[in-house]
Amino acid sequence: MSAHTPFEAERARIAHKLTINPDIATKVLTGFIKDEIHKAGMKRAVLGLSGGIDSAVSAYLSALALGPENVLAVRMPYKSSSADSLSDADAVIQALGLQHLTVEITGMADPLFAQFPEMSNGRKGNIMARLRMTVLYDQSVAFGGLVMGTSNKTELLLGYSTVYGDSGVALQPIGDLYKTQLRQLAAALGVPQSLQVKPPSADLWEGQTDEGELGFTYADVDQVLYLLVDERYTLDEVAEEGFDAKFVRDVWRRVKANHYKRTMPNIAKLSQRTIGHDFLFLRDWA
Repeated sequence: MSAHTPFEAERARIAHKLTINPDIATKVLTGFIKDEIHKAGMKRAVLGLSGGIDSAVSAYLSALALGPENVLAVRMPYKSSSADSLSDADAVIQALGLQHLTVEITGMADPLFAQFPEMSNGRKGNIMARLRMTVLYDQSVAFGGLVMGTSNKTELLLGYSTVYGDSGVALQPIGDLYKTQLRQLAAALGVPQSLQVKPPSADLWEGQTDEGELGFTYADVDQVLYLLVDERYTLDEVAEEGFDAKFVRDVWRRVKANHYKRTMPNIAKLSQRTIGHDFLFLRDWA
């Protein structure tokens, strides 16, 4: 008798499929960063360093691609931000020798919060995310660098981002890595262990974690997303692999509902060459 059920065997197969070659991934992603920065006529990058694993990996890749002297890491705490977030971000800054800046956003956010006393944590989180992006784009001008994204593939597919907040960036170097794959790359790059083991959190309010807010683990949802997106399984086919059917439907519903967050605003077509439809990739034509 087999030691594993068919479902366990399938889970192991999916986990194997999600295994990456970190050396190849690093080469591709640093090349991407260099190319995108060069095409924009720049040599530098600016990124928000939260103290989490996603922004840390983006920082490591940016430093490798551009040189640490050409990367500005900006810490943007709110008064309720975890002290660990600042110290973990500092560990990355010190390890890489990045240029850095700390901009407190409490004084920017609180006046708006005070005008709407009934404001939910979700609304407050969106405002903080957009204020942080405002700071990054200001520093983009001051430092002369493109704003680097720090969102992974899992977050982008689920819409776990804020429009014109953390999704409002110039390029997304880690956007094709699922969270479980990103963890593999973080280990290979030598990201500090404290960041690798801490619960993922956007640090938007005290005690907030990604998985607590989402209602499921990254390990589970990455396998479902991989089957739905990369292997193009139907919902029923994914459920047949042993995943809860309701969970699968809920995940796919989120992917579809949040498609607008993954694209530029759609322009109604009237002419022969419409921006975003027929007028594409101009900088790649030379």
